[in-house]
Amino acid sequence: MSDDQQDLFALPQRYLDLQREARDLAAECADIAARADEADSFDPDVRKRLTASRLTEVVVPAAYGGRFEKVDSLAVTIVREALAAESAHLDSMFGMQGIGSYCISVGGSEELKAEWLPKVARLEAVAALGLTEPQVGSDLKALSTTVVERDGKLVVDGHKSFITNGGDADFYSILAREGDGYSLVLVPADAPGLRIEHPHQIIAPHVLSDVILENVEVPVGNRIGEPGKGFALVLATLATFRVSVAGAAVGVAQAALDEAVAHAKSREGFGVSLARLGSVPEHLASCWTDIEMARSLTYRAAAASARDARANLHLSSMAKVGATEAAARVVDRSVQIMGRFGLVRGGKLERLYREARPMRIYEGSTEVIFDSLAKQLVKEAP
Repeated sequence: MSDDQQDLFALPQRYLDLQREARDLAAECADIAARADEADSFDPDVRKRLTASRLTEVVVPAAYGGRFEKVDSLAVTIVREALAAESAHLDSMFGMQGIGSYCISVGGSEELKAEWLPKVARLEAVAALGLTEPQVGSDLKALSTTVVERDGKLVVDGHKSFITNGGDADFYSILAREGDGYSLVLVPADAPGLRIEHPHQIIAPHVLSDVILENVEVPVGNRIGEPGKGFALVLATLATFRVSVAGAAVGVAQAALDEAVAHAKSREGFGVSLARLGSVPEHLASCWTDIEMARSLTYRAAAASARDARANLHLSSMAKVGATEAAARVVDRSVQIMGRFGLVRGGKLERLYREARPMRIYEGSTEVIFDSLAKQLVKEAP
């Protein structure tokens, strides 16, 4: 076997270096992770440490202060795997900088890019993406938010719901109906007519709000991309960042298994190590297998997405479903292994258990993704 073949399934050194950076930051945040993961607004210490790490440069193109020439899905995925293993709050703070700003990177005017992307890279400006509405989730074409060009301004009206970073964001990339199409509009958080409400919180506390827009006026230049072509930019964002959710799920699963293994090695029952008792060995081995399969598919999909995100959206979707469903199984088995200790409120495994559940819903629920994949499979079959 040649050296090239031996390295076929190994990460190149630049990604290993990035992985080490991300793991160092995660370890640095371990002392505040439990507190931060219960927060519904940005934890100032997490933000300070993430800013100092400069890892948010990964989600912005190099021309505007980023780390790589263009946003690299594999790089983002590797970072999220490391961060999510320690803190969902840290992972979300990192990931949403890219998810909220990517449409500007690929579709914004030079003026918008120059104004906002360097701030995103330095975490001086917090980004958010406004898609869902109170009555609209996966079926985005049913949205009711509108944008109208009037007297040299864009006027936005609508109600966005369950918006990550809502309330702490400095700008929102809002998807709105414009004529017969859908446009993305950059709305600064301090724009008159924009207000924040907090009607919901989820089982794994999150920086989350509703964003209400009432006759919000912004310059015409704040339209991101061409009028009526916003969906293409949303798809580009999903194609690039959906696989990173799989990375975060792998990180959560690995952290849960690490907790379960440590517990099983340290406990005895009926005269033997818990790690050798009853069904525990099978549970441990099943978790390990699930994680390695999920990680392999995730890295493959992320690498393919880095080459051509739109052409490989099916792989990113498979990875997202596969890894989040695997994380659910692994965390559940880990709780079972630890018994009552896995149920303790405030324990790391209990926190991971709550973090794993929403992953199967956001960024495309398992059922919606399976439906899309099945349609593509049947359409492309000979």
